[in-house]
Amino acid sequence: MVGFEIGDVPFNPDGWGPPESATSAVSILNHPVNVPFAPFSRSDKLGRIADWTRSNYNNPNRSNNRGNNPADSAFDFTTDDSFGGGLNADDDSTFRLVDGKPPPRPKFGPKWRFQNNRNQLPQRRDEEVEARKREAEKQRARRDRLYHANRSGGNNPRREAAVFKSSVDIQPEWNMLDQIPFSTFTKLSFTVPEPEDLLICGSLEFYDKTYDRTTPKNERRLERFKNRNFFKVTTTDDPIIRRLANEDQATVFATDSILSTLMCAPRSVYSWDIVIQRVGNKLFFDKRDGSQLDLLSVNETSQEPLPEAKDDINSAHSLSVEAAYINQNFSQQVLQRDGKKVSFEEPNPFANEGEEVASVGYRYRRWKLDNNVSLVARCEVQSVMEVNNQKSFLTLNALNEFDPKYSGVDWRRKLDTQRGAVLATELKNNANKLAKWTAQAILASADMMKLGYVTRVHPRDHFNHVILAVVGYKPREFAGQINLNTSNMWGIVKAIVDLCMKLNEGKYVLVKDPQKPQVRIYEVPADAFENDYVEEPLPEDEQVQPPVENGEAVEEKGAANDVEEDKEVKVEA
Repeated sequence: MVGFEIGDVPFNPDGWGPPESATSAVSILNHPVNVPFAPFSRSDKLGRIADWTRSNYNNPNRSNNRGNNPADSAFDFTTDDSFGGGLNADDDSTFRLVDGKPPPRPKFGPKWRFQNNRNQLPQRRDEEVEARKREAEKQRARRDRLYHANRSGGNNPRREAAVFKSSVDIQPEWNMLDQIPFSTFTKLSFTVPEPEDLLICGSLEFYDKTYDRTTPKNERRLERFKNRNFFKVTTTDDPIIRRLANEDQATVFATDSILSTLMCAPRSVYSWDIVIQRVGNKLFFDKRDGSQLDLLSVNETSQEPLPEAKDDINSAHSLSVEAAYINQNFSQQVLQRDGKKVSFEEPNPFANEGEEVASVGYRYRRWKLDNNVSLVARCEVQSVMEVNNQKSFLTLNALNEFDPKYSGVDWRRKLDTQRGAVLATELKNNANKLAKWTAQAILASADMMKLGYVTRVHPRDHFNHVILAVVGYKPREFAGQINLNTSNMWGIVKAIVDLCMKLNEGKYVLVKDPQKPQVRIYEVPADAFENDYVEEPLPEDEQVQPPVENGEAVEEKGAANDVEEDKEVKVEA
């Protein structure tokens, strides 16, 4: 065996390292002469004692192209004869490593920092793994943000930038009685028997079946009906309901628009409010003058934010007015104009003699909620059609497209080939509006609901529109398609009625929270929402009016200002 001799190690009593006289006085066997030494203290971090990764074996031309780095001089033993640098120089120049490829760069994590200092050591394996983990966490957080921003669902906040306002100003003197989250509404269920018709008023014109063949290739211009009056009368201003209340025909009174708002409340995003009046043993569900219940929301449940400027033609308010205007004109254009009508027992209760009114039939229907409580509601149908020698009632509504960029689906291109995709997009963006239309058709026992697809002639022109298609659906079948449960609808109404029947006589308001999926019940003064009560949240210039073109107001009646003051009546105590 070859022995290994350890030389004498000199002792330095004055500090660290070899003594100053040791290098000259003590002869150490096999000790390199030119090994550098750098003194250090106890607090210094020790570096590497040797660097075998920076040799010139992988790249022998590197030292020729670039000067030697002074930082590596401490680890350069090629000039030391004790290491055989001079004798084996030729052998070293011909030496090659088996794997001469540079170390791989990780997909994630910081890149190798060799651009500025190419002589720095690569990261250790564990540091590479940590860098990958950190980058993966950043990517996952970024995906989560995008996912939640595009996530559609129930009542999750859909637009972080938009701040919705309450539909009514909550006054400090109001007393909040209850707060109901929408999560409790989804669990309710109630089955009502078939309703009975107490009275049918108005007259209906026949539906023009040629509109069923309308396609984007033979689109029809949407006309304006300036001379026909539309009425959106609240419950206690309806003379028929007032008469039925005096006859004790029911204990709860409402309209189909108010009931549908309650039935579809869990799908709503925008704020709304309903005035509740307890008079004796009777309950009246009302809407305020200028209420947003008369407006048709557009892209209410969409994830695409709408412009917040009220003057913008694509703002939520402008689109609501435009949608109400389109809906009224569409419901009158798709009718036959041969003067043929179906008249009912009584004429339109809101029209003056000789006044031209829109085609509408009012069905006053009664549902029995329990042995002591029954509900009467005024339901509307807009047209009639003969099917197998029998008259079928129709409801007429129009979906409107304002800019394909917001929905991502161009109706002119997709309606012919992918009508299902267009309807699916509308169900995502306007879930509440379509559910309310379906609920109103079911309440009126309409045999068919016609949906029109109306778009602008040009995305920046909100005055001129064209009809691209008209599709018919059976209300109950369509309710199944959009996951609208009629038992749940009536369960919500029954729960609200039971809650309000326990209240004392007075006036209350049910308000949907503008930010949270819940409703609140406030007790308000008896003179609240009267003409002399300064509290209206919508200024006069924001009330529902048809679009104005070329500075001149279109003479058509607005959706919320249709009832004249001489026809307004007050609830009787």
